[in-house]
Amino acid sequence: MKFIQISVPTPFYVGDVNVYLIREDPVTLIDVGPKTAEAAEVLRSSLGKHGLRFADIRRIVLTHAHEDHCGLTKQVRDEARNADVLIHKWETGHLFGRLAQEEHRSLILRSGVPEKVFDALKGLYDEVSLLTDALEEGEFSSLEDEMELEFESGSLRVLHTPGHTPGSCSFHREANRTLICGDCVLKRITPNPMLSPDPVDPSRRFRSLAEYLVSLARLRSLAPTLAYGGHGEPVADFEEIFHRYVKAIDDRQSRVISLVRQDGVTAFDVARQLFAASFDHDIHRFLALSEAIAHLDYAETEGRIAVELKAGIEYYRTI
Repeated sequence: MKFIQISVPTPFYVGDVNVYLIREDPVTLIDVGPKTAEAAEVLRSSLGKHGLRFADIRRIVLTHAHEDHCGLTKQVRDEARNADVLIHKWETGHLFGRLAQEEHRSLILRSGVPEKVFDALKGLYDEVSLLTDALEEGEFSSLEDEMELEFESGSLRVLHTPGHTPGSCSFHREANRTLICGDCVLKRITPNPMLSPDPVDPSRRFRSLAEYLVSLARLRSLAPTLAYGGHGEPVADFEEIFHRYVKAIDDRQSRVISLVRQDGVTAFDVARQLFAASFDHDIHRFLALSEAIAHLDYAETEGRIAVELKAGIEYYRTI
């Protein structure tokens, strides 16, 4: 089984997204890129180099539902005459915009974000959501942990690897211990643990960083020989990147805890200090807030800080 990597342009600072073509029955794409004319043309021409058209795709598998990974799903599916689409049931980005639901507003305001800042964030993500077409119920099926995706020469095992998003999935080729892991493992950058409602109880936050560390350890236990990420080149030395990630997370934990005061701070306060240089730049504000909240939640879970709710806002304080 061969993974053919296709680099598709995105309008985001992270750069190109990796789409993976598996050119055997059923012809499968893992991720598809954002819904832009440029991305569609690049994907179409890249498939053409392998003698394929959108119409030849029989299955679309999504690592997660961020716009740069899932945006072209409906277009490819429709041209392929209803190709199968598979995505984990905890993902929502293929259904509605990232901040479109009331639970998003509630969770963000609880973190100390002023309403006018939330409105600006929502306006930004309303525009970002245009980079994907929503799928209707019945147009996709659910990926389940440990299920097998069958091909003519073997199979890929689905691994639910939550953290970056609640429903993020990776795919394991056991025969040669290779992985396709979306944004769970990236060679050049540490994945952002995105702020999301908990899929089981949307009134609560998903504990993204704690879940991510479990997912990372699970992938490490497989001793992968090569890990293909959602951006950049493959990772050949998983041990090196595992330890680099853990050190980066530990360093960030120390920095976040150092910003917590006895009289209490909000996640919004911490994010502004943690990312002072980029906090007011477009999408970076939400990424900064996600990172701050993830680390504060993790520190509180580990008993390093305390949190209390006052007038609907969470305040973190030293113990």
